[in-house]
Amino acid sequence: ASASQIEGALEHAVRAFGRWRAVPVRERAAVLTRFCTAFEARRDAIATELSWQMGRPIRYAPNEVRGALERARHMIEIGPEAVADIDVGRKDGFTRFLRREPLGVVLTVAAWNYPYLIAINSVVPAILAGNVVLLKHSAQTPLCAERFAECFCEAGLPDGVFQVLHMSHEDTDRLIRDPRVDFVAFTGSVAGGHAVQRAASERF
Repeated sequence: ASASQIEGALEHAVRAFGRWRAVPVRERAAVLTRFCTAFEARRDAIATELSWQMGRPIRYAPNEVRGALERARHMIEIGPEAVADIDVGRKDGFTRFLRREPLGVVLTVAAWNYPYLIAINSVVPAILAGNVVLLKHSAQTPLCAERFAECFCEAGLPDGVFQVLHMSHEDTDRLIRDPRVDFVAFTGSVAGGHAVQRAASERF
C-alpha cells in the first residue's frame, strides 16, 4: 500500500467506527455468522491456498480452516454476554453498572504460520465488540487477508469496518505510532514484538 492508501484506509476506518459502534451487538453477531458461512463455503480453496503460501501439507490444511470456524463461532456465541453490562450491586437511589465500550480502530498484525487461527482471534472479537479492524497480514500469506475481506463483503459488513493493508515493516511501524490507531493485536517473532512495543510505547 502507498502512503496515500494507508492514510485513506485509516480515515475510512475512523469514519466507519462512528457508525459501527452504534449497531446493536446482536446485529454485529449476525453479520459475523454470515461471514462464517461464506468462509466455510470456500474451505477447499482456502485450504489449497494455505499449502501454496506456507508449504503445509495439503492433508493438514483443512484442520486450520475447521479450527478457525470453531473459534469464530464460539466467540460469536459468547460475545453478547461478554460485552454486556455488569451489575455491580444495589445502592439506594442509584443504578450501578460497568459498561464495556469499543475502543475504535484495531490494527491486527498476523503471522504466517497459523494465518487464519491467529487473525481470527482478534478480528472477530474486535468487530463483535463494535470496533473496526485494519488487518496487516504476513507478506508470506497475503491471500488469507484477501479471503477475509471477500467473506466480510459477502456477509454484508458495512464498508470500512474491515480493511486489508499490505504494508512494509516501516509502514506498519508508522501506523502503530499513529494516534488514530487505538489498539494493536500482534502475533509474530520476538524481534517483531520488540518493534511493536517500541513503536507503541512512544504513545503511552
